[in-house]
Amino acid sequence: MISFIVNSILLGVGLAMDAFSVSLANGLNEPRMMPGRMNLIAGTFAGFQFLMPVTGWSCVRFFVTVFSSLQPFIPWIALGLLLFIGGKMILEALKGGDDAEAMNAKAVSHRDLLIQGIATSIDALSVGFTIAEYGPGMALSAAAIIAVVTYIICMGGLRIGRRFGTKLAGKASILGGCILIFIGIEIVVKSFIA
Repeated sequence: MISFIVNSILLGVGLAMDAFSVSLANGLNEPRMMPGRMNLIAGTFAGFQFLMPVTGWSCVRFFVTVFSSLQPFIPWIALGLLLFIGGKMILEALKGGDDAEAMNAKAVSHRDLLIQGIATSIDALSVGFTIAEYGPGMALSAAAIIAVVTYIICMGGLRIGRRFGTKLAGKASILGGCILIFIGIEIVVKSFIA
């Protein structure tokens, strides 16, 4: 149970780094942002970070039920996806992509906030592969933990962005990418041990 909670928290931290970077930018561009608006932004990111893993889990569960022969490949699929996503996050941060995006951000409209929520959580769809062996209750719990972690991290990003700007955005993406890669490796190692 402790391993489940720790892994869910780590997934949440890793997946929330894009949303953290965008939150920094949003905070910078709205220095007088009210608490209700901050809750709306962080809640939007958290909501998408909840929905995407559940959607991915549902798709995987359906396909695994229909094609049970895929079961041995799920850890490798998860590793591939997390390596790709984590590596992409690290490369973009090293190229300065996150800082450039953060510097060019404008005060966000409701429509743009939804687009940001989807864009920053699309990676979380792959988490459905990593939690495919979970039952419905555990999958929903993992997604809820990821959402709570995302909410907390985004609130922190909004507050930091209001004070200090977007200088941390690239470092956050590097950390998030490393965490996702570590989780992918751990999933494969666990599949050999189990």
